[in-house]
Amino acid sequence: MKSIFEQLGGTYHEENGYLIPDLRLPTEEEQPIGTWGQRHLDYLKQYQKVTYTNLLTSGKLNTYLADINRQAQERFERLIEGMKQVQGITERLKEENALEWTGRMNNVRACAREIVNEEIIYA
Repeated sequence: MKSIFEQLGGTYHEENGYLIPDLRLPTEEEQPIGTWGQRHLDYLKQYQKVTYTNLLTSGKLNTYLADINRQAQERFERLIEGMKQVQGITERLKEENALEWTGRMNNVRACAREIVNEEIIYA
């Protein structure tokens, strides 16, 4: 009599006298995952283990992380542009006072990074 695993097309291999099921994760399209996706992956592994395992075993983890990365990057860029306008950080400032422009842009990027982390990466 075949086991349920064998009825579903599963196979076994023998190790030290034991039959071990040949388990494979479903294949999924490889997509590049940027910094945002890597941060979210670390978060899932540490704090959302069930979600991580479900995405991994369903073969959807890579696609999910690539999508999170895209959303986070778009949000980050929109936030920076909005903050630059509100704070009057212009190309003219960059030409006239590069040091001040750099400091203000670093501040804007840090604020935008915190917002993206809060809204998307660690949510």
